[in-house]
Amino acid sequence: MPTIRPLALALGFSLISLLSAPDADAARKKKAAAPKAPAVSAACTNFYDYANASWLKANPVPQAGAVTALGQLSERALQQQRELLDASMKSPQGNVQKLLGDFWASGLDEAAVEKDGSNPIAPLLSRIDAIKKAKDVPASIAALHQVGIPVGFNFGPDVDLKALDRHIGYFMQGGMGLPDPAFYTRTDADTQALMGRYRAYVKQILALTGTAADKLDADAASVLQIETALARSAQSVQGINNPFNNYAPIATKELSKQYKNLRLADFLEAQGVKDDLVSMADPAMFKQLDSMIVSIKPDQWKAYLRWRVGDAMAPYLSKSFHDAEYQFRGRLLRGDAVPPQRWQQVLDAINVAAGPMLGREYVSRYLSSDTRRQAEAIADQVRDAQLAALERTGWGNGEVVAEAKAKLAAMKIEVGAPRRDLDYTVQPMGRGSFGGNMLIASTWRHREEMKRIGKGNADRRWDVLPQQPAVAYDIAQNRLIVTAAVLQAPVLTTGGTQAAQYGAYGALVAHEITRAIDAKGSLVDAKGELRSWWTPAEKASWTMLTNKVATQFSAYPYPGVPNAKVNGAQTAEENLADLAGVELAWQAFSKAQPAATEADKQAFFTAWAGLWAQQLSPNEAVQRASADIRAPGQWRTNGPLSNLPEFGAAFSCKVGQPMQRVDADQIKIWR
Repeated sequence: MPTIRPLALALGFSLISLLSAPDADAARKKKAAAPKAPAVSAACTNFYDYANASWLKANPVPQAGAVTALGQLSERALQQQRELLDASMKSPQGNVQKLLGDFWASGLDEAAVEKDGSNPIAPLLSRIDAIKKAKDVPASIAALHQVGIPVGFNFGPDVDLKALDRHIGYFMQGGMGLPDPAFYTRTDADTQALMGRYRAYVKQILALTGTAADKLDADAASVLQIETALARSAQSVQGINNPFNNYAPIATKELSKQYKNLRLADFLEAQGVKDDLVSMADPAMFKQLDSMIVSIKPDQWKAYLRWRVGDAMAPYLSKSFHDAEYQFRGRLLRGDAVPPQRWQQVLDAINVAAGPMLGREYVSRYLSSDTRRQAEAIADQVRDAQLAALERTGWGNGEVVAEAKAKLAAMKIEVGAPRRDLDYTVQPMGRGSFGGNMLIASTWRHREEMKRIGKGNADRRWDVLPQQPAVAYDIAQNRLIVTAAVLQAPVLTTGGTQAAQYGAYGALVAHEITRAIDAKGSLVDAKGELRSWWTPAEKASWTMLTNKVATQFSAYPYPGVPNAKVNGAQTAEENLADLAGVELAWQAFSKAQPAATEADKQAFFTAWAGLWAQQLSPNEAVQRASADIRAPGQWRTNGPLSNLPEFGAAFSCKVGQPMQRVDADQIKIWR
């Protein structure tokens, strides 16, 4: 039951997704003992291998998937969450920890989950069974949305594209059990086979919710009939991912006139939404749904709603529910080889339904005030470096530079956790019903999501949790987000050298800060209005830089994939941000430590390389070579650094060596 976020306007990144493939063969090469000069030569030939030699030796190429330095950071954050929940279960400190501890204990007690069976959803099923007439259906739809189970359609908050300081509610397509509407209408053999498996899964869930055996075929047919009708009126996956396709504001008072049967005004009241404006992204689908309220028989609606409740709650109920859901969604749709361990499943559930609660306690336990202050200080210094670079490099005409400076000055830097807290008033939880606790928590989460709708609420909280490692730029709110979980090795090592802090954390921050004024950032001005403030000259200059970076990276072989090259065009945007990030972080470091030693300078660049240490299995490397928008770790390290004379000076590299491109070929963004 994930939180619905209709638009993808937070142009940031999760460190979990930054993993790229290293050169596995080079990682296994044995380096003989050598005097200092050859060691420096190794740094000037392949700095990625040189800086990460110990890590690569300790982490061999896996048979499947990936092993990465940033992935290990994510695993550490998960273990920290587990430790926090264990402590909350044994000796909770305060009401929020008591809730979390009970939630955690109830999920780990598999015997209690099995004994509980389908009891957690019994009240919801009784509500559905009480449907007698068409007019009863909309109220049941609204009630299920209230507990975090979106049926019929999706509804959630996101930014108003004409007023980015506020959220509005978005009515969007949904209510289908398959991820792509096209599945319902394709006629090829593979899709038909999938639909056969899907029908069997629907019948399994309906049976588990108490549907009589002699009604299973008819009820499953009703489910497929309703979902297929919704799919025929739905946008494609590509269409729904375009935020402007989803923005169609309409006065809330018009909803009852246009969609009389759905009673959407009553729906909004049930969700606690009082705003005067919503977005109706798919009017054709909602017209279809509105007519279906009366054209579909109440018993058919009851079958559909029972199915949606059972499917949504299956991972949190007894083994028969859980296994049925995993076999279809886990193995068939996602391709999972084995299910996660029980503790991981329970932790995932808590993060879905009560993630902000866990984040609040995570920050309190794992983020010290000193670390927060240090992270804020470096971020401020990097922003200052970007402001200075605007003046020094002569980039842009006067008006464009003024707009860029105004936007950077207005940027909010939020470290650790969101500035606004939430209301943690929640119905008490016990330890006897994991599914019941899931409904309590998801009801709370939905309530807090609805509070994001309305003026002044756009910054209510983040779209990433504090316990998830991430550095991100939120273009809608013009803010840099740094989560508590990311402020540990290899990004920011407590007790580490200042140079390393700038080379790793500072460069990641700079990577994101540049987003405010790059090609995408130029579409939103300093006041938060959608307006392109670049002139044709800036656009042409940026295109030229993009092409240069694409050409540089297209020449690199893709590690672990014979005869393949990096897709320079596909990875250009991230590669530009990497180069800009290292440039600006170096400038911030140089200003903060003007008397830096040679060892300090080397530590800066070594820290950057340490972020990208990674090993990919052959299959993973092939997949990423074709689809990843980020270059593999070897080239995320070496590509930017080979453009920097400061790197060459730090390691005594000669111009023309692999790690020091000749002056005419060096790409400059902010130096």
